[in-house]
Amino acid sequence: MLETQKWTVANSIKDSKSITAQWSLTNFALIDGVSVKEVKNVLKNNGHLTEIYRQDWELDDLPVGQIFQVSLNPNGISAWHAHEITTDRIFVNTGSIKVVLYDAREDSSTYGMVNEFRCGALRPMLIIVPPKVWHGVQNYTSEPAALLNIVDKAYQYDDPDHWRIPLDSPEIPYKFS
Repeated sequence: MLETQKWTVANSIKDSKSITAQWSLTNFALIDGVSVKEVKNVLKNNGHLTEIYRQDWELDDLPVGQIFQVSLNPNGISAWHAHEITTDRIFVNTGSIKVVLYDAREDSSTYGMVNEFRCGALRPMLIIVPPKVWHGVQNYTSEPAALLNIVDKAYQYDDPDHWRIPLDSPEIPYKFS
């Protein structure tokens, strides 16, 4: 009879499966209307190429109205904001950024759900954020970081489709650390 040795320590918990052999996330429910496309860097003789957005990925069928970049200082946070009619397509192109989404849409099947994504140069992904989903971003490293936003409707200077609440708002059950 084999004798088993105790090797774990008190309160240890075995990790559950989080990724498949094809590197697809498991047990991760997305907020209704959110799409995510992880992409791979293409190594080249002189560096690498990263595709950012392609219509044939079929993540949405919306036009491209504007593309802009947001730079975040080390440990910088920009939160919380939402749009009534604009769809964001967020792609982190430099450094590492945490993108957090919160569904406050009472008529949504994912009402109250939070999604958190850690992405960047090492783990490129495009995140589609539908209208009325609150979101914030955080550079969680000590190096500069930047993201691109490929919106379907360009910023309207006279009447911005931009709604904000404070970073520490009790309305959203998430705290940036």
